Amino acid sequence: MTSNSKLNLSSLKIPFYITSVNAGFPSPAEDYVERLIDLNQELIHNQLATFMVRVKGDSMIDAGIHEGDVLIIDNSLEATNGKVIIGALNGEFTVKRLKKEKEKITLLPENKNYKPVVITPTMDFKVWGVVTYVIHKT
Repeated sequence: MTSNSKLNLSSLKIPFYITSVNAGFPSPAEDYVERLIDLNQELIHNQLATFMVRVKGDSMIDAGIHEGDVLIIDNSLEATNGKVIIGALNGEFTVKRLKKEKEKITLLPENKNYKPVVITPTMDFKVWGVVTYVIHKT
């Protein structure tokens, strides 16, 4: 693949209703579709830097990330303080909230049953990308 070529993502257009869904009081349903949307266009903003992974484990359940969920990750985004990231820690992938304080990096779980991981100079750690979407099956 040349540097000028793009990935060929197939188009998946599904109905997108003009009205919103109320999380409070119900409202009458509309009988028409405003337009069709392409999930690739909605969820993937930088196709060459985007990948997906399936979650294993429950260390992020309080952030709404559950076992079996699919995460969409963009590795072109800056991993800033407070972002949920995918990292490689000593050769294993993990999803955690990033905490940066001056020169100190901590990976924060969002489940009280897990402890934060303070990254030390002896650890092999690299951020692989920022989580942009969580696909959660109910």
